[in-house]
Amino acid sequence: MIIERGDPRDPQVTALLQASHALMESLFPPEENNYLSIDALCAPEVHFFVARYGETLLGCGAIKHMGTYGELKSMFTAKAARGKGAASAILDHIVKHTRALGLTALKLETGKGLDAAHRLYSKHGFTPCGPFGDYEANETSLFMEKPL
Repeated sequence: MIIERGDPRDPQVTALLQASHALMESLFPPEENNYLSIDALCAPEVHFFVARYGETLLGCGAIKHMGTYGELKSMFTAKAARGKGAASAILDHIVKHTRALGLTALKLETGKGLDAAHRLYSKHGFTPCGPFGDYEANETSLFMEKPL
């Protein structure tokens, strides 16, 4: 498995991101979906990564540079790759990358009920926190952070 910079506009990556967006839209109200669009993931302040095994895309994740901290975005693993370590490998890479950028923390917003994601983030040292940035508390969001 390799983790490398990815292009959200690559057709294979776009399909994976669209599957993630569709899942979030099926679970949460539109006003509480905080995923970045494909175009937003291509912005200069976003560092986007993919995990691959050969030509097979396993998953993706990104960090959005927010000044003093990074915000974890677009963490998603292909259904066939779940439980095989791709999400952990992507997250480890993003944590190292965030440290290399000199940021003091990595923060995230995720949905309540996404238990596998919560377990992954807890395993990697994330703890609950309050809303940050432009987020407001709501019925479906869970906020977490990891000091670096």
